[in-house]
Amino acid sequence: MPEFTKPHKGPVSTLIGTETSYTRTVSEYDIYAFAGISGDNHPNHVDEEYGKRMGFGGRIAQGAMLVGYTAGAVSKYLDTLGRPAVSYGYDRARFIKPVRIGDTLTVHYRIARADDDKKRLWADVTLTNQRGETVCACTHICHFQE
Repeated sequence: MPEFTKPHKGPVSTLIGTETSYTRTVSEYDIYAFAGISGDNHPNHVDEEYGKRMGFGGRIAQGAMLVGYTAGAVSKYLDTLGRPAVSYGYDRARFIKPVRIGDTLTVHYRIARADDDKKRLWADVTLTNQRGETVCACTHICHFQE
């Protein structure tokens, strides 16, 4: 992270190249809680035998939940800046490999580009598992309110 006084008040383009990460182990509770919250209770996620028959080796995590995990990195990053901002959305989300209960995922969040006039940042986001395999990738857009 570059040197700055908190809260960050300079042009958002000065943040290009800054990064953070967030790590979480996927639990059975996560999958069932997300199914309850989102309604995504497809058998891929909640039926072990179905997941095995489909070639996943068992239940797999919901893709939308993986995107949700990125919020941990976003929150950590914004806290570091101490500057009011909102998530403006996610683009090009891809679910590259199945994620299973017990996988430990690390969200890598790196600012790739900026628009000073619109006060927006675009971050390259990847989630890797404990074997270093990329399991999910997307672009996050952040809009600063000041």
